Amino acid sequence: MRIGFIGAGAIGAPLVRNLLKAGYDVAVHNRRQSTAQPLVDAGAIWAPDMKSLAEGAKFIFSALPGPAEQAAVYRGPDGLIAHCAPGTILLDMTTSSPRLVRELAAEFEAVGCEMMDTPVSGGPKGAATRKLAVLVGGKPAVFEAARALLDVIGDQVRYIGPVGDASVVKLAHNCANYGIQAVLAEVMTLGVRAGVDPAVLWGALRQGSLGRQRAVDRLADQFLPAEFDKPNFTLLLAQKDVRLATELGREIDVPMRMASLTYADMTEAVNRGWGARDSRAALILQQERSNVAIKVPREVLDGILKNEPI
Repeated sequence: MRIGFIGAGAIGAPLVRNLLKAGYDVAVHNRRQSTAQPLVDAGAIWAPDMKSLAEGAKFIFSALPGPAEQAAVYRGPDGLIAHCAPGTILLDMTTSSPRLVRELAAEFEAVGCEMMDTPVSGGPKGAATRKLAVLVGGKPAVFEAARALLDVIGDQVRYIGPVGDASVVKLAHNCANYGIQAVLAEVMTLGVRAGVDPAVLWGALRQGSLGRQRAVDRLADQFLPAEFDKPNFTLLLAQKDVRLATELGREIDVPMRMASLTYADMTEAVNRGWGARDSRAALILQQERSNVAIKVPREVLDGILKNEPI
């Protein structure tokens, strides 16, 4: 079976190699042919344009830098939409705007093709080793048709929901990742400025409750089941700890912007009378600001934690 692949960058190139190793004929297109040449040397077929890429391809992948490149490749008289044959399935790995993804999916459907957003998480190393999470948004039947192919490129393929939903999850994942990094950078600079060796500080953080449990898993403790009145650690005590950290920052001239925002929410929550509730009760404020209520049954959470690979 012939596969089309658009994008031979840090993610695309190792995925093409995995498809070749699995025995697929892969036609590849890239803005710069020189970047794709190593893949051609490895057995891929060079496709100079969308017409030649789409010819005979039942499935077409794309891994592009962002929304602008995605729209440029898909739309217009020379774009993929104009040349894909009815029945073609598009698997787009671009981290993109959910709105644009849904618009493009509708445009593909209008010409008899199907598009799923399939963003990945694991980076170039994960793409090369197939230690890659693949999030999938689209029609269930289309997902089932593409499942075997997706299993070639990733070891954790997860169906999320309708087209565009996978892109929502990917943006949430990446935003959380970089936000957590910013907080960790803040506390690392606090500790080092206060005189602690960075390696020692990092090692100690890893051995605390934060380091021993994945940050995302900790959401299942009180936040997701909305069990704030069964405190693991009270909000009043947590507020005190964050206050002391921000005070230390002021004493040694370390900006604590993330911690200050956290402390402000904690203080508002305490002023509402929630001091004896679990520390995560302060997170209710974000739900209120977003007009969202989150409550997941405990048995559902336990099932996810039990069955998910680490």
